[in-house]
Amino acid sequence: MCSCKVCRVSATLAPSPVRPTPASTAPRRRTRVLALPEARWALASTVAFLIAFPLDLAGASAWLYGPLYVVAYAAGGWEPALEGLRALREKSLDVDLLMIVAALGAAAIGQVLDGALLIVIFATSGALEALATARTADSVRGLLDLAPTTATRLSPDGTEETVPTDRLAVGDTVLVRPGERIGADGRVLEGESEADQATITGEPLPVPKAPGDEVFAGTLNGNGALRVRVERDPADSVIARIVGLVEEASRTKAPTQLFIEKVEQRYAVGVVVATLAVFGIPLAFGEDLTEALLRAMTFMIVASPCAVVLATMPPLLSAIANAGRHGVLVKSAVAMERLGEVDVAALDKTGTLTEGTPEVTAVRPLPGSGLDEDGLLALAAAAEHPSEHPLARAVVAAAGARGLRPAAAEEFAATPGRGVRATVEGCVVTVGRPGEHGASDGEVLDGDILDGEVTGGDLVGRQESGGTTVLVARDGVAVGLLTLTDRVRHDASAAVAGLTAVTGTAPVLLTGDNPRTAARVAADTGITDVRAGLLPQDKVTAVRELQGGEGRKVLFVGDGVNDAPALAAAHSGVAMGRAGSDLALETADAVVVRDELVAIPAVVRLSRAARRLVVQNLVIAGVCIAVLVVWDLVGHLPLPLGVAGHEGSTVIVGLNGLRLLRESAWRRAVG
Repeated sequence: MCSCKVCRVSATLAPSPVRPTPASTAPRRRTRVLALPEARWALASTVAFLIAFPLDLAGASAWLYGPLYVVAYAAGGWEPALEGLRALREKSLDVDLLMIVAALGAAAIGQVLDGALLIVIFATSGALEALATARTADSVRGLLDLAPTTATRLSPDGTEETVPTDRLAVGDTVLVRPGERIGADGRVLEGESEADQATITGEPLPVPKAPGDEVFAGTLNGNGALRVRVERDPADSVIARIVGLVEEASRTKAPTQLFIEKVEQRYAVGVVVATLAVFGIPLAFGEDLTEALLRAMTFMIVASPCAVVLATMPPLLSAIANAGRHGVLVKSAVAMERLGEVDVAALDKTGTLTEGTPEVTAVRPLPGSGLDEDGLLALAAAAEHPSEHPLARAVVAAAGARGLRPAAAEEFAATPGRGVRATVEGCVVTVGRPGEHGASDGEVLDGDILDGEVTGGDLVGRQESGGTTVLVARDGVAVGLLTLTDRVRHDASAAVAGLTAVTGTAPVLLTGDNPRTAARVAADTGITDVRAGLLPQDKVTAVRELQGGEGRKVLFVGDGVNDAPALAAAHSGVAMGRAGSDLALETADAVVVRDELVAIPAVVRLSRAARRLVVQNLVIAGVCIAVLVVWDLVGHLPLPLGVAGHEGSTVIVGLNGLRLLRESAWRRAVG
């Protein structure tokens, strides 16, 4: 079993059987940095080093700074040393143990500062990886808080009983009151309402629910009461399966390592064997013990992978810092490296390519209504003003944007899934689905005239455009149409073009929304491959098909709870920061903090630039190590010169990697 840091900390993600737990008994807690033992030991090691270092440079007595170095070694090195010994017991050897031996060897020949610095770097790295993994695990556990802890179960005689949701069984009937979260996956038996199921499907608007319609646990019921028959055990609900998918994908990705870590086993074994040979062979031929030990320790120092480690980390960390300044938070060096490997992008729709909120995009008064666009919008806004429905808020906002002041509404009433009715200036005004004003949807869409001049072509054209059309009627006579759509982000087209250019493949659209709306957004952004109506597990399947079928490395971009499994399953995942759910933000490898889509192809290019610098640095570090090692083996490399050469190569590769901190690096990435 691998004992590297990434694999060790990933063990905390190994899941127990997925079973919804009442939030009251398992509240979500966000892991604090100092709650992790790795972080506490790393902090102690770092503080001790930072105090000892200036004392050492100032020439203070070793009795002052010496004990502090001992603390730095012990606090930061005991755990890697212990894990390294366990790995040895399993006949494995890793660079962590080699670093501990190199640090102790450096201390043995007087280079205490170098050894302590190695210990601090490794301890801090392990603590950051443990924190990232713990935060992801917190978010996965917290997802189940979306589901309610109790439900109202109805007995055959109609009596009500409040029970924990995990005690519900298939066939039970539950009552879901207005504003409550639905307690289980099931099907509506009685009642009409709307359900906000964006957490499951990503649809931006509440979905009408009537007898026979399916509902999901954790989704929010609107202002109608529903009787729901439970059709799935709580442990098999869609929300529980999302948790399982995220955990499964996280376990699959967790062992991923940086490029240099992939060869650490062979490198570590090679250095140890070579060091023993450098010590043992001269000793066998009669060389002095002290001289042989000094040569061997010099060899271990010049052969230790300090420069190799720094060859990898500074370019990646510089790229992370530069991306962070421009609104993209990349969570780790591993994540930054993986971003540069992607060769196809898959994008969510709602909240990613679109802003996730509806807006009025067309106002059409009907002939004979006596209203212009402002008059129709003001009339609709007056009726919608008391409503909290997303479409109502969009209509009111559109009226406000035009500077209109809607009249006061009286006798307001909202019918779930249909629309609103109110009295405005003595007239009864209704705003809602076309079929709710005296004719069925089928009659209207077939081409019938509804109270005047609303034809089937009018409505069909708007429905096929991917928008939501509502009909405004006054005293039972249709007076106009409003079309509302989820607005595409202003930079979506540029981002799609950028991803196409950087990966060489056009992005794929994966969405839970309906095919009509998905097609409209795809047409607006230049996407041709559209897959709509997908549940979370369907998105995971689509991502795996892209990766497995053609061997591609997929970058998935999303924002919602329903996107989290795909974010975890993809080679790299990027979440939208402003509207992103906690689970999506924690699961993703990177977060676009400002929701600027064009930053995504830029950070992919920045990652590729970092990978090129890593290769350059590995060449520099390898050449320097080879020269110093050959010098030590063939000739006599003085220890001070060996240390200077080793540290000099480390400085060179470090400075080379820092080139990506410059603003010009981001400008080149943006293109």
